[in-house]
Amino acid sequence: MLFNSIDFAIFLPIVFILYWFVIYKNLNFQNFLIVIASYTFYGWWDWKFLSLIIFSTVVDYSIGVLLSKEESVLKRKTLLFASITINLGFLGVFKYYNFFLDNFISTFSFFGMEINANSLNIILPVGISFYTFQTLSYTIDVFNKKLEPTKNFIAFSAFVSFFPQLVAGPIERATNLLPQFYKKRKFDYANAVDGMRQILWGLLKKIVIADNCAQFANEIFNNSAEYGGSTLVLGALFFTFQIYGDFSGYSDIAIGTSRLFGMNLKQNFAFPYFSRDIAEFWRRWHISLSTWFRDYLYIPLGGSYGGTWIRIRNTFIIFIISGFWHGANWTFIVWGALNAIYFLPLLLTNNNRNNIDTIAQGKFFPNIKEFSFMSLTFALTVFTWIFFRANNIQHATSYISEILSSSLFTIPKFAGMQSALTTIILVGIFTLVEWVGREEQYAIARLENKLKRPMRFAIYYLIIFVIFWFGAKEQQFIYFQF
Repeated sequence: MLFNSIDFAIFLPIVFILYWFVIYKNLNFQNFLIVIASYTFYGWWDWKFLSLIIFSTVVDYSIGVLLSKEESVLKRKTLLFASITINLGFLGVFKYYNFFLDNFISTFSFFGMEINANSLNIILPVGISFYTFQTLSYTIDVFNKKLEPTKNFIAFSAFVSFFPQLVAGPIERATNLLPQFYKKRKFDYANAVDGMRQILWGLLKKIVIADNCAQFANEIFNNSAEYGGSTLVLGALFFTFQIYGDFSGYSDIAIGTSRLFGMNLKQNFAFPYFSRDIAEFWRRWHISLSTWFRDYLYIPLGGSYGGTWIRIRNTFIIFIISGFWHGANWTFIVWGALNAIYFLPLLLTNNNRNNIDTIAQGKFFPNIKEFSFMSLTFALTVFTWIFFRANNIQHATSYISEILSSSLFTIPKFAGMQSALTTIILVGIFTLVEWVGREEQYAIARLENKLKRPMRFAIYYLIIFVIFWFGAKEQQFIYFQF
């Protein structure tokens, strides 16, 4: 079920009414309703894959219970290894089997040896990368005794399958989300209103910005051989705003929807395109994933406390695996490696935590230095998105080669250029609003405090009008494929 669909517009009020007006007195009933609603939400796409979520839930719940009874270090490690193997095993089969098989065959073919092996016609279950990492956070934290294992199977099932963030995050930690299912929840009108406001902004990001940009990004990338360098730059910019509007829009809707049910998810995007270096960008982009890799992979590997070689090794491991997490394609691996290359100079010179605060905090305009570094970081990010969007490495390199040719200095021209001008204007206005609200959790978060009621509602109705007037054809969220 898509957030930007009529189905969800009917589904959400029904669940909300049952949750707060029918079974609000019983916490277990509320949690059970969340489980049923989450399974319905996920099963709307393909009910057969519900078995994977249920199996993962049963496995990690059982391992958590066994860990609570086991003191032997060896047996505890065996249980943790079982959880990691089972979860990553499913992820590996569904997401990476054909990738490894094709590369295995290609390697032997390079040396003149032909191998006959058939790839599998595997459908990638939506959200498997997200809920797999979410359940792993639970078993790892229980193993490390950072979290008491739960004996409440319904609460744990609700944690694993919580429908607002089930298929595209944020990837919640068990230490943050699971305890919320133990506590009696009371309806908070102000929190719910703020949640609705965040949902509205997320829908604008997705339907107006991401989906309109997607039309032109797809046109240019899919026919890149026909266009000059300036048009290809425009295509890369369209994709840059498409992926941000799409993914951060999903996160806003997920966080806002969670607040309607008295649950608080962590911020997943913090205006990353206003970053002054790549380290700051990764503190602001897909925060739940980058911090997951930091805490469960980077730090256990030694983090940045070893010698120079160890720091370089760990940096490349974390970024390349992050790239590979996104998909079974060499383009994602190159995308991750490029980000590692960008990040290394900052790490090795101990400048990776220079920009912790918000750019131009308390001011409207950045200074020349801030603007220059922000522009450079944005340009480097746009360049890496070319690999992320390209079909393969050859496509990416030919795309970049044309950008670096003399055609870069021509006027952009492609099918639908006139229609694209409207989207460019919308992106410009959107970026300005984001800039003004960059110190908040989301861009329009402080309208309640800054404007009187008539002006606020005028803005809300304007956003709704823009969504209906400029909204593109309903499209699936881009991160569903990851």
